[in-house]
Order: sequence, then C-alpha cells, then structure tokens
Amino acid sequence: MFKEMCIFAAWVHGDPRKVIYPTDSYGQFCGQKDTLNENKTILFYFNILKCASPIVLINLQCPTTQLCVSKCPDRFATYIDVQASYRYKPDQWNYFRQFCKPGFNNPRKSVAQVLRDEDCPSMIIPSRPFLKRCFPDFSTKNGVLTVANQTTFKDGRGKTRNVTDLREAANGINNVLDARSVGMKIFEDYAISWYWILIGLFIAMIVSLLFLVLLRFTAGVLFWIFIFGVIGIIGYGIWHCYWEYDHLKGIPGSDLTVYDIGFQTDFRVYLQLRQTWLAFMIILCVVEVIIILMLIFLRNRIRIAIALLKEGSRAIGYIMSTLFYPIVTFILIAICISYWAVTAVFLATSGEPVYKVMANQTLCKYANLTCDPETFNTTNVTKLCPGAQCTFAFYGGESLYHKYIFIFQLANAFVFLWLVNFAIALGQCTLAGAFASYYWASRKPADIPLWPLFSSFGRAIRYHTGSLAFGALILAIVQLIRVILEYLDHKLKGTQNSFTRFLLCCLKCCFWCLERFLKFINRNAYIMIAIYGKNFCTSAKEAFFLLMRNVVRVAVLDKVTDFLLFLGKILVAGGVGVLAFFFFTQRIPVFAQEAPTLNYYWVPLLTVIIGSYLVAHGFFSVYAMCVDTLFLCFCEDLERNDGSTAKPYFMSASLHRILGKKELSPKKTVG
Repeated sequence: MFKEMCIFAAWVHGDPRKVIYPTDSYGQFCGQKDTLNENKTILFYFNILKCASPIVLINLQCPTTQLCVSKCPDRFATYIDVQASYRYKPDQWNYFRQFCKPGFNNPRKSVAQVLRDEDCPSMIIPSRPFLKRCFPDFSTKNGVLTVANQTTFKDGRGKTRNVTDLREAANGINNVLDARSVGMKIFEDYAISWYWILIGLFIAMIVSLLFLVLLRFTAGVLFWIFIFGVIGIIGYGIWHCYWEYDHLKGIPGSDLTVYDIGFQTDFRVYLQLRQTWLAFMIILCVVEVIIILMLIFLRNRIRIAIALLKEGSRAIGYIMSTLFYPIVTFILIAICISYWAVTAVFLATSGEPVYKVMANQTLCKYANLTCDPETFNTTNVTKLCPGAQCTFAFYGGESLYHKYIFIFQLANAFVFLWLVNFAIALGQCTLAGAFASYYWASRKPADIPLWPLFSSFGRAIRYHTGSLAFGALILAIVQLIRVILEYLDHKLKGTQNSFTRFLLCCLKCCFWCLERFLKFINRNAYIMIAIYGKNFCTSAKEAFFLLMRNVVRVAVLDKVTDFLLFLGKILVAGGVGVLAFFFFTQRIPVFAQEAPTLNYYWVPLLTVIIGSYLVAHGFFSVYAMCVDTLFLCFCEDLERNDGSTAKPYFMSASLHRILGKKELSPKKTVG
C-alpha cells in the first residue's frame, strides 16, 4: 500500500520540467511551449558577481534577479552609459532593454531607482549559453584571462573591475566549459568508432565462449600452473629475505630490534634491520608450508573441484542457450533502473515554487523569509526594506506530503533494490533448474529435456515467484539499511564524535558481511528451489546444512572457480584490449587504413576493455552458476545414493573415478 502511495504521489505531484527547463525569478520555465517564455530558452543573471560559485548558479539560488532571454549578451555595456545615450543611440537602448524586466521601457527613471528595484541589470557582459544559462565567455590570451579580449570592465556602479572578479564569482565555470569541449570530442570519437567497438565486443564474446570450452580440457593445467607459480614466487621471497638477512650481517645498527627503534613513520627504517627480514622469512616459510600441506591433504578435493569445472563446461556445451540468458537479466534490470530513475525524478520535482524576500540591505529582517508574490506589494516589507523583492528561490513546500518526500525516496529505492534482486534471483533459479536437469539425467544428453532453459524459466515464474520474491525482500532490506548507514555517515562526517563514527563503521562492516552471507545463502537456496521446488526457508536451511557438511569442498571449489574465472576475465579483457590498442593506434599495417582518426584513442579503447570484461563476466557468471549447481547436486548425489544398482550415482564417469569407485551402474553410461 505504501509503495502504491509513493508512486501515485510522485506521478501526480512530480513535474520533470523543473529538471529540463531553467526557472526565472517568477517561477516560470524558460523555453516552455505555449508560454510567454517559449522563445526565451536561456536564463540570464542580472549580477553574476553575486553568485559565489557555479554550484549556486546551477541550483538556482544566486541572490540576484534571474530572467528568461532568447540569447545571451554579446557585448559590454552598462545601464548608466546606455541611459545617457538613449536619445541619440536608440539602438543601444533597444538592445539593452531586452535584458530588463518584461515591459520595462522607461530610460528616464533614475539610475538609483532602477538599480534598487532591479528593473534592469547594472551591466551586461559577453556571455555564452551553457546548461541553458548565460555564463561569461571566458578565454585565455597569451596566458591572461579575458572576456571578449578585455581584461577589465565597468560594473555599472562606478567601478572598473577585472575579469578575474568574474572568474572568482563563477569559480570553476571555465573548467566546466573546457569539460564540455572534451565531452564533445569524446562524443565524436564514439560516433566514429562505435562500429569497431561493437566488433571488439563481439570478439570478446567469441573469446569468452572459447575459454569456457577450453576449460573443459585445461582447467586442471591452469590450476596447477597457478599453484606452482605461487609456490615458486613464495620460494623466491624466502630466498630474497635470507639474502637480505645475510647481507646486513656486520652492518652497524642492523642488529637493533624493532622495540629498540620504536615506531617510525618511514617504513624504510625497518628494512635496514636484520630482525625485519628474519620475520618476513619466517612468515613466508609458514605460508609455504601451509600451502604444501593443503595440497597434500586436500589433493582429492582439488581433483573433485577441477572435475566439476570440466563437468560445467560439458553441461554448458549441451545447453548453449544458457550463455545468452544474462541478456534477459540485463533487460529486466534496465527496466528496474528506468522505473526507479523516472519515479525519483518525479519525486524530486514534486515541490511547489517557494518565493523568498531578496533585499539589497544586509540588515533587512525580512531577508530570506518566504513571501507571496501576489500580495507582496501590499505588505510593509518594501517600505521597511527599499528595493526588496519577492523572487523565486527553489521548489519545495511545507505541506505534510513535502515533509515526507525523503521517506518516499527511500521507499522508491527499496522497491528498486527489491526488483533488481528479484530479477537476479529469477536468473539464478532459471539457470540452476536448467543445469540440474542436466546433472540428474540418467543418460547424458539423451535424457536432458528438449528446452531445459525455457522449461526452467516457466517453472520459476509459475511455481517459485513467491520464494524468489521473499529471498529478494530479505536482501533488499539489508541493502536499504546499508544505504541509510552510508547516508548517516555522510551527514555525520563533520562531527567530532569519535564514538559515533566508530559505531557507524562497525555497523557498516557488520551489514556488509551480512549482505555477503545472505547473497551466498540465497544463491544456494535458489538452486535447491530449482531442484526440489520447496519454499525459500526450507530450501535455504537444507542448502546451508548441506554446504556445512561439505565445508572443505565448498572452500576449495570456491577458490579454484574464482581463480579460473578471474583469470579468464583478465585474459579476455586484456587480450581484446591489446588488440584494440594496436588497431586504434594504427599499428596493424593490414588495418591501418581502416582505423578511424580519433581525438582520444583511449575513449574507444577503454570502452572495449571495460565492455569486454563485462561481456566475459556475463558469460562466466553463467559458468559459475553451473558449477555451483552441479556441486550441490553432487553433494546430494553422494548423500542419497551409494552407487549400487538400486541407488546408482548420477554423477559423470570422471567424478566417479575420482571418488575411487570401481564401476558405474550400467544405466549410468555417459552418452
């Protein structure tokens, strides 16, 4: 009910035009169709010197009159000069008054009154539109900051100012404009090279598929290369520590202990002590011995893990459609993100225009108080504070609804997290069901269902939606708590309360660990749901105790799988990235003429590298789900069956041989 109320309130009260169009001092949108400002798309600031920073400008909180104009000024001019010459130079007045308030055409009005009432700006300066707002047209000439090739200008109040005052008032605007130029060049690079980027991602997809196929034959080789590589590196570390220890023998001061020199901020001091290298050598020796002992005592479990990796490649080979299921998950998550973003924008723009008193006098007691522009002229504020105006400040409100917009945003974030976790859960359950149908097939691949992925998806939607939603709900609650803790940590960053910061840090750490644990439990619970069709709680409990009964196998399989898949992602991204580097830098003679001419070759290069990593991650996430599913099925197979004719194993022949069994049941012959 609360979710529906949040969505209804956002879509009824929200107005995305507040994000699209700038708003003038009267709360009117610039450039909106069917209004007086339809052809006035740019916001002009009467006195930009009052704006302390570009952030103030963008947030529409600059304490000066803001007006919608059709174009930004292209020259220097002051109201004093224009008023003095309007009789014999009417063109100057006609140009200047387009930056005055609508309807003002009284150049005879005294300068003091015009500036007090802010009927017109005291000056105009050459500007250019950016973010639909007029910003000074800064440029650098011979290392000197200028505006329209001038370094000084008149402020219209009797002073000559340097353009650096504009730069200080609008600090960072020039950097933003430079960033805009860089952004345009990046866009041009994408427009020229998008075709080759897609080719690079397609190559990454092919390489990922080939790597998964090769894992079926090289998983064991890759793992042992890694293990012996680590042993060799640690062995070299032990030798180097001994060499440093022996080399420092006899050097004055090297026999001192760490306790003697105390705490030192320069770590290099400790490297001059023999005791430091002796400690390093002992630690590395202990690590080396632990790894060797683990290899000796866990060799059979490592062989099982490698066999499961090979079996995973074989299962994917029979059910190739699973490799493309991540596209479905991506589409669902994209829909969730779109829903969240649109609702968040409507909520953020659901406030009403808030007007505040803007006074030139700093001692005016009514300054920054809210006001009503329709009745403002009838109040005593203008008499007590000459020149005060009731201008638009921001969008907000004091109603009950506006006070709870933050709560609605949290509710929207919670729904987003819930939906995303549900989409991920649906994908995991669907893949688990498809791979489980492979494992429990008596004859592979003859007994595998015709459309295993489609059948598994249908079962997940028809029978397991509630269980998947419940698991996603639990995870979403924990993630929302983490979001709130991050928000509180950001708000309390400036406080000096050490205990509060320590407590928040502990809570963030605890909920991070809890989220990781829940993801692990949920993942395996979805596998059990796909296999047996039980509810979430029962499946989570059975999966947890099954894994605890095989905790050593879980640890070994998890590390072996993580290493091989990480190696695969790095190989795919790195290999395609090197190829893209040579191509975009025109270092491949055959394709030198085909390579596009770019402003920044690293733009498509980084896109290809990151995209290749994500493509590989999508394929390998299916592989990881396959291995986890086969592992749970393997553990269930061992506990429920004994290899006899009455209770034959469903595992493959390779796994059966690793367990040391003599023979498989005749009906278990692998096709």
